[in-house]
Amino acid sequence: MTGPAGATEWPTRDLLAHRAATTPERTALIDADADEGDAGATWTYAEFDRRVDRTAAALEAADVAEDRLGVLVGTRPAFGTVFFAAMRLGLTVVPLNVRETTAELASKVDRTELEAIVCERETETTALDIAGTTDGRRLPVLSVDDPAAEPETDADVRFLETTADGDSSSPSVDPVPLERDHTQLLMFTSGTSGQPKIVRLTVGNLVASATASAFRLGVDRDDRWLCCLPMYHMGGLAPVVRSTLYGTTAVIQREFDARETARVMDEYDVTGVSIVPTMCKRLLDADWEPPESLRFVLLGGAPASSELLERCLEADVPVHPTYGMTETASQVATATPAAVREHEGTVGQPLVNTDVAIVDEDGDPVPAGEPGELVVSGPTVTPGYLDADRTDEAFGDRGLHTGDVGYRDDDGRLWILNRRSDRIVTGGENVDPGEVVAALREYPAVEDAAVVGLEDPEWSERVAALVVPAAETEPDVDTLLAHCDAHLAGFKKPKTVGFADSLPRTASGTVDREATRKRLLEGGIDVTER
Repeated sequence: MTGPAGATEWPTRDLLAHRAATTPERTALIDADADEGDAGATWTYAEFDRRVDRTAAALEAADVAEDRLGVLVGTRPAFGTVFFAAMRLGLTVVPLNVRETTAELASKVDRTELEAIVCERETETTALDIAGTTDGRRLPVLSVDDPAAEPETDADVRFLETTADGDSSSPSVDPVPLERDHTQLLMFTSGTSGQPKIVRLTVGNLVASATASAFRLGVDRDDRWLCCLPMYHMGGLAPVVRSTLYGTTAVIQREFDARETARVMDEYDVTGVSIVPTMCKRLLDADWEPPESLRFVLLGGAPASSELLERCLEADVPVHPTYGMTETASQVATATPAAVREHEGTVGQPLVNTDVAIVDEDGDPVPAGEPGELVVSGPTVTPGYLDADRTDEAFGDRGLHTGDVGYRDDDGRLWILNRRSDRIVTGGENVDPGEVVAALREYPAVEDAAVVGLEDPEWSERVAALVVPAAETEPDVDTLLAHCDAHLAGFKKPKTVGFADSLPRTASGTVDREATRKRLLEGGIDVTER
């Protein structure tokens, strides 16, 4: 897109191509879990660019050069390589949750109409299982690792060479012209209807989000942002995208572990990290002392308790509580440690160029201090969901209706009170109660069920189910949980189970959720350790 006198709207190609042309010698990625002495543990932007080029060429060779690419890969540098290779080719990336069951993933493959699936060694079997679609097509499966040794699978999986450095003779591709309104990501988020919503995020959304975050958190030339959240969530992918835009370094740890994560932060002079409250609590419980290099701890994914924030301040943790969502490519508002100290519970003012309205049930703005629904607008906000009907339901004249209830003070600081929906947030993962109810009802010994979130000191909330057994059956927690193992990801399984002759209901016939919570708190069986 060109303007007056030949001016061109930026970016014109993938973000990594721009960065590698600008600062090729700077460190792009550090693999904190690579073997000691491994030459591939640290990549410059030039090396990162060559790997992406090689991967893009391999995707082209596999006839994957348009539409949507599913990525069933955990948190590791290869995820970033595949992401930018897709951007280079103009593909839309669809991150798939490696923790979900085959049935859950197969539904997402069909809904997004993928062209191919990229997996790793650990997810290869699942990728092959979900490669068949409802219309009879068989999707190609490509692995970032050498395929598994079993002969029956070797022929079905193609090796995608994402880790080889490459040289001047390596295959390369010309980056496609990039438009800011190109849908770069399709990400899943839980709603209240029992089926995850599919959020469209454009190149412009990602750039706007990175820019707004930089104005709030600041950017230093020597910044090192630790990524230890799953990359199939925006909070895990954002540090890699943002660091590439800034020309700083992303340090990638494949899985959070309190002591190991503390060691990585210290060893690699990490300056920033994105984590959820449960992770922060575990770090503090492990007697973590933040390194002098640490500038910010972006705390999101779930509300942080006052107790946790007080512990952070006492331990000199530079905590930045954040309110954000997938639909806004991450942050909406972020508080500084100073704001946390002076205004307990706030998530701070909205980021630059992000407008937040607090409205009543009629959509009219409410005065400062009065609660209402948060409506968000600005360049970070998704243009809509993949399902047009859901887009129409969620957007109004003022922007995206979040379904979250909160208020603002006279200086524009936001407080989030609760979710208008019944969504459960456990350890930073969103759980739709309707999906869990549907899985429970599939079990022959269950007549009905209600699912709610109960307050949990470690996970913020835990999934709890009140179950009505079918006639002439005996309730059995163990067999019920075994059924859940086959139908639900681990974080979605009930951690507290109660039984009742009937579900408590309101006068209108809907489930009385508060009464359900009370019954579970009084007579529920905690099954976390089973």
